[in-house]
Amino acid sequence: MPKSDNAAVLAIDGREVRISNPDKPYFSRDVHLSKLEVVQYYLSVAGGAIGGIRDRPIVLKRFVNGAEGEAFYQKRAPENRPDWLRTVTLSFPSGRTAEEVVVDDAAGLAWVVNLGCLELHPHAVRTADLDHPDELRIDLDPGPGVGWEDVRRVTLIAREVLSDVGLRGWPKTSGSRGMHINVRIEHRWTFTEVRRAALALSREVERRAPELATSKWWKEERHGVFLDYNQNAKDRTTCSAYSIRPLPDARVSAPLGWDEIADCRPEDFTVLTMPERFASIGDPHATMDDYVGSLEALLALADRDEAAGLGDAPWPPHFQKMDGEAPRVAPSRAKKAGAKRAAKSPAGGRARASKMPLLTIANSTNKAEAIAGLERWKAKYPEAASHLAVDDVLVDSMRGRSSTWTRIRVNLRHVPEAIRPPQETPDPDDDPTRQWRESMKNR
Repeated sequence: MPKSDNAAVLAIDGREVRISNPDKPYFSRDVHLSKLEVVQYYLSVAGGAIGGIRDRPIVLKRFVNGAEGEAFYQKRAPENRPDWLRTVTLSFPSGRTAEEVVVDDAAGLAWVVNLGCLELHPHAVRTADLDHPDELRIDLDPGPGVGWEDVRRVTLIAREVLSDVGLRGWPKTSGSRGMHINVRIEHRWTFTEVRRAALALSREVERRAPELATSKWWKEERHGVFLDYNQNAKDRTTCSAYSIRPLPDARVSAPLGWDEIADCRPEDFTVLTMPERFASIGDPHATMDDYVGSLEALLALADRDEAAGLGDAPWPPHFQKMDGEAPRVAPSRAKKAGAKRAAKSPAGGRARASKMPLLTIANSTNKAEAIAGLERWKAKYPEAASHLAVDDVLVDSMRGRSSTWTRIRVNLRHVPEAIRPPQETPDPDDDPTRQWRESMKNR
């Protein structure tokens, strides 16, 4: 591993990969890891990590200043790239296209990690067929205050539903507070059909555990563990197996066997512990490609839901309105609009409309600054803040065209109307997509 120009050059399977600024700190809180040590972690588990991304286009989520810095998304492959690195051209719901990186081996893995890609974000398709996913993705996202035990219980219920429709799931920790289940499927269905199957599965899990699980898209309606069916929409990605998450302890998304679910803890799987685990037991998901299933039973369940009056659920905001989709507006806003329409008296006057119970408190590209804004709001309105339940504070990680930011809102449903604060200019108010959204609106 010679060093030149403040870089380390790694020889990997006959190829040379240059690691720039190898000593740059990438983690400096609970653990201390340099950029080179992050690359070395990925190489130590490359046999498993490549299994989750091989032959798939990937979105580059780059933490160029390490885990404590802000990330940005890069869909287009860098122009300055090795000639041995594959790319493929994807089309998106917006009509745009992008040439994206495809990683097939350890050298390619080290190359993208050198760009600052702590997390690996592959699409659910293979390069030979970019319109038909080969993977159904179940993303279990716990709400505020929801414990890990409930996440595990919902994960096992999801396994029961999958078994009942003839599918085999492969669980892994998300690397944060949630769980993912990946399911190999035949290359027969479009993204829309795969998403429809995921929605039917989410609703069935909710029926079996209504106190624990929810399929509701709007955060103000959720409770417990949310099953995010929209992760199966085209152009959506989730972090793949062995991905490092930007948490202080450098935990990772850990593939598991089903017999491990009952006793596992997400904090047990980190950059420091996974190499030994991988060397000892190998990749629990190594045979995933041998179990390819059909979505026919799930789509039949979707048919039954629709016959019973359950139509489509909301899509992500940047998708066009779909046939049969419910109004794409948060219930609190719909309620406010309805109240205004109904507020006119027969004489033409207006009654007092009820206040919207959801307030936006902070928008910031820096999560810590957004949380500081929340604390300032609580100090300004201590009486109202005293009525908030844990899940009344909604901390959203927002993803724009190429950047992420944090939005914090509070739900005033438990706050007496007489003391509800008004909507004020968020503090801070840094939404990096505002200018773009305004320009799109004016076109």
